Amino acid sequence: MGQLVCGGASLQCSFGMAPGMLNVLPVNRTTTAMPIANIMDNKPMLNIAPFGMCNSMANPAVASATAAALGVLTPMPCMPAIAAPWAPGSPTVLVANMPALNNSSKCMCNFGGVIQIVNPGQLTIQVP
Repeated sequence: MGQLVCGGASLQCSFGMAPGMLNVLPVNRTTTAMPIANIMDNKPMLNIAPFGMCNSMANPAVASATAAALGVLTPMPCMPAIAAPWAPGSPTVLVANMPALNNSSKCMCNFGGVIQIVNPGQLTIQVP
């Protein structure tokens, strides 16, 4: 199943130059120390913070800046563009009637980046 993901989780985009963060509003009514995420916590800027600079030529800002620099790749500020929910989500755990987000879930940016979870935002401690 993997670890459930909560607010404060660290994210990385394959075209981003810096880590991002997952923000989860407490509207799902499922919390530990932080609210637990579900697959619909995929809104740019609200849930998914930018990843520094973007290197994707599918991003119009990067393509324009690169063309202006005579073909030299010119990264531009990241502005995530996400149309689909996280996938696959947890097959057995629901949060607010949607599959819970787990650490193996991924999300696609419309500019070609794959967003993955680096740190789920909570630690599992086993007591002997």
